[in-house]
Amino acid sequence: MSNDTTGKESRQVAFWRGAFGTTYTQRNAPDDWQLRSRVRMWSEILRSTVGAPPTSILEVGANLGINLRVLGSLVDAKLHALEPNAAARARLEEDGVLPADAIHDGFASAIPLADGAVDLAFTSGVLIHIHPDDLEASCREIHRVASRYIVCVEYFSDKPESIPYRGHDDVLFKRDFGGFWLDLFPDLQVLDYGFAWKRMTGLDNLTWWIFAKP
Repeated sequence: MSNDTTGKESRQVAFWRGAFGTTYTQRNAPDDWQLRSRVRMWSEILRSTVGAPPTSILEVGANLGINLRVLGSLVDAKLHALEPNAAARARLEEDGVLPADAIHDGFASAIPLADGAVDLAFTSGVLIHIHPDDLEASCREIHRVASRYIVCVEYFSDKPESIPYRGHDDVLFKRDFGGFWLDLFPDLQVLDYGFAWKRMTGLDNLTWWIFAKP
């Protein structure tokens, strides 16, 4: 993603806007297995918000909305999607996941929403595709639009590393994203964290964190 929030896009954003991103959307069907696996994960994440549940949620990098489909069944909240790929945005509307006015064209470092526009903003498998040089700008934008909660669901590594992804370099980066968030915003409160082990959940060894803003 680009550090420039005026609309300049990085090579990584162009990658997901283009043919690879469209193929990814076609490859990842929202089947029952995918949905069931994420119901359990999101039930655990949202447990920390009992008593003060979010009334609006933004997924940054929603693709075809597997997470949003699950959240729609778990919470009574206005859902929003930010997605750079046109085919994925069309699918979100065609499948009735969200109305057109809740589907936004954009990327993490240039979110077209006002400060504190949503109670909760989250990424799931998105920060891993943002170049390390652009990660801070993207997290600052997510922090800006979230008024109460931030959720991060990503691959984990003790140290930053770049991994080839389906024959492509410089499009998948792993690190301790929870630590990155806390280093960037030390006043965030860790409400909970967890791990979705692929062998038991079918999810792709995902580590998640939920933070509260002060």
